[in-house]
Amino acid sequence: MRFFFIQFLLILSLSASAIDFYVSPGADTKGDGSYVYPFRTIEEARLAALPFTGKEEVTIWLMEGSYYLNRPIRFTRDDGGTESYPVTYRALKEGSVIISGGRALDLQWKPYRDGIHVCNVPDGLPIDQLFVNQVRQEMARFPNSQSGKNVFDCWTLSHSAQADPDMDPLSKDRISQWNNPEGAYLHAMHRALWGGMHYRVLGKKRNGTLDMEGGWQNNRPDRMHGLYRFIEHVFEELDAPGEWFHNRKEGLLYYYPLPDTDLKNALVEIVTLPHLFEFHGSVENPVTHLHLEGLTLKHTSRTFMDNKEPLLRSDWTTYRGGALFYNGAEHCSVTRCEFDQLGGNSIFVNNYNRYLSFSECHIHQSGANGIAFVGDPATVRNPIYRYGPQDYLKLDLSPGPKGENFPSSCLVYNCLITKTGRTEKQTAAIQISMSHRITVSHCTISDVPRAGINISEGTFGGHIIENSDVFNTVLETGDHGSFNSWGRDRFWDPDIPTMNREVGSNPDLVFLDMLEPNILRNNRWRCDHGWAVDLDDGSSNYIIFNNLLLAGGLKLREGYHRTVYNNIVVNDGLHPHVWPRNNGDVIRANIFFSSHQAIAMNRGMEKDEKWGKEIDHNLFTSSHRDRLLYAKNDCDLNSLVGDPGFKDPSSGDYTVLQDGPAKQIGFKNFEMSRFGVLSPRLRALAAEPEFPEVHINPDTALEDTESTSLILWKDAQLSEPRGESLSAYGVSLNSTGVALVHVPEFSAAWELGFRSGDFIREVNGKGIARTEDFRIHMEKGLQKKKCKVVLVRNQKEKTLLLAF
Repeated sequence: MRFFFIQFLLILSLSASAIDFYVSPGADTKGDGSYVYPFRTIEEARLAALPFTGKEEVTIWLMEGSYYLNRPIRFTRDDGGTESYPVTYRALKEGSVIISGGRALDLQWKPYRDGIHVCNVPDGLPIDQLFVNQVRQEMARFPNSQSGKNVFDCWTLSHSAQADPDMDPLSKDRISQWNNPEGAYLHAMHRALWGGMHYRVLGKKRNGTLDMEGGWQNNRPDRMHGLYRFIEHVFEELDAPGEWFHNRKEGLLYYYPLPDTDLKNALVEIVTLPHLFEFHGSVENPVTHLHLEGLTLKHTSRTFMDNKEPLLRSDWTTYRGGALFYNGAEHCSVTRCEFDQLGGNSIFVNNYNRYLSFSECHIHQSGANGIAFVGDPATVRNPIYRYGPQDYLKLDLSPGPKGENFPSSCLVYNCLITKTGRTEKQTAAIQISMSHRITVSHCTISDVPRAGINISEGTFGGHIIENSDVFNTVLETGDHGSFNSWGRDRFWDPDIPTMNREVGSNPDLVFLDMLEPNILRNNRWRCDHGWAVDLDDGSSNYIIFNNLLLAGGLKLREGYHRTVYNNIVVNDGLHPHVWPRNNGDVIRANIFFSSHQAIAMNRGMEKDEKWGKEIDHNLFTSSHRDRLLYAKNDCDLNSLVGDPGFKDPSSGDYTVLQDGPAKQIGFKNFEMSRFGVLSPRLRALAAEPEFPEVHINPDTALEDTESTSLILWKDAQLSEPRGESLSAYGVSLNSTGVALVHVPEFSAAWELGFRSGDFIREVNGKGIARTEDFRIHMEKGLQKKKCKVVLVRNQKEKTLLLAF
């Protein structure tokens, strides 16, 4: 009793000079908003606050309990405050207030069969998700989920794995076991593992297959993956603890409880709403100075079937919505809030928003993105929505955006974001598209299916990613990294010679859409299934320094004006892919553990042409052979080979000896102990990346450094790319084939029609796996004076017919 009296006095002292309202979900319906007689709903408090907003500081105190919403709380300009008189919705006790888009059900369970229970629920009630004792349960599914599996919780990621017909949810044998699968959902990975695609089952066809709609969730559509897919909400697949099925027509809910679940006393909740809080303002009348503190947001419906809008020239589509949805807000904040097991995007910042901040938040197990910043494509000049060529003759040469309808000057600070993308795989913990000056600082991001942070294109730049810890990423997809970006802006064309010509005649094209460079500084990255940092197609105008890359290396695909310095790339190095001529890159004072892993560089420049503006004064921990592998391209002529002398790499401290070779190249130590979240509460919850065993055995002998002998065919250089290097050729990571790394002009291979960067799949119907296969089948075809070659060129499959 004494504790509550002291708490009451504290509240009175804090609110002596402000307007305070109190809300309790268990209050009487006749409450007046006082501490003793609180309102029952948040909406009552919102309406009561309107006469005071902008005139007095207003705090709406939410007392302990679950606030089940019938509809989202909608804020407009009238609900906001000012800098002097803000409006705050605050938990009286942090962590005890749940804002829910669902409802609790009072159910009478009866045994059904085989451990399954059944109960009646109201007719026509939509149930998107089921929570039992605050934990999300699974729809009845096939194949069943398995702990420790990482692709849809079914399979271990293996690009060489073959489909098992007995585990295929689309086999006719499996479908024949289902009486009526209408209302089920099929989830599948894109064939190239770029993300997921989702389908609603409409019923069965006469031929024994499923009638489905969907698959629009990827902006570069293709066939679904032959292995990575599962189906959910099929009654006959209700066979594992934790699964459920809702027969909406009959008003019956079936559930197979987990062991030790007391259904009679269990809290059972369903989900009905996609959004919880919505901010609706405009450029002229934004919602201002409205803050949320200490709340837990829970129970929003999944939105994967509404994810349809294509983003600019990327693989992505988007759904503009989330549990917390901003559309026209300024100077608003979210502090110390938890976003728990939400069905879709946790936070979506849509179009015009300025000076929003999200700090000390814990976002986990979201169905889609953690936080997404997405602007209006109408602000982009010459927008293109699909991967493809640019029409340079119609190019608008005005710099910058049209209008202000995009997020800008927003901050994500000291947040822990984990296990996002539980349903949708073409997502990120933090996604940025058509936005300006988004800062991500001191965040810890881990355990996600795709990239931890994605910048979808160059529009409009100025982003800062700093002091963050991003690891255990790209767990279910492929061909990107812990950080992933594109730069498919006005200057960019997938045909590198075309881009060379256009940018060569007008170098300012590269800067038209980016107002300022993007900066990656003082971060720690680890990616074991891709690159630590992946700057893909056209990513330009980046400054990257003081980053510790624990696994995966640094990839720079075709782009311009990247400055990369003072980074440590553990057990890996630089991956230059398909650079254009005179791209202006500067790469110096870095510590590399291996040679540069170049891919298809001759698609954009001559074989012995200089790379970038400067690649030099780096330190290699391996050998002079690695250092001088690309000396003919004017790389690393003044770089060194040696042991940096790391202080304690086994515990993550890569501080180097200041009297060693690192100092000679100009490397400077940077802070090694302040990556990720700073909050003690969040640090206690956050994991850390594994620190790899370092491989340092420098060979400082100046031996013969000529490259190993090349595999040549008709003067063309051949290779057998595998793994992540396949992405440079626009093919999936489980592809087999042979690449033509360099085809000199007017060589015999050139005259036959081959070009640098061609990826050969078949010759005369024969699959090509090795260079020897290619040479044998080509020679046989040439002898017969007829060849049909299936290849990938500029990321498109085509057939080359050679007749003599």
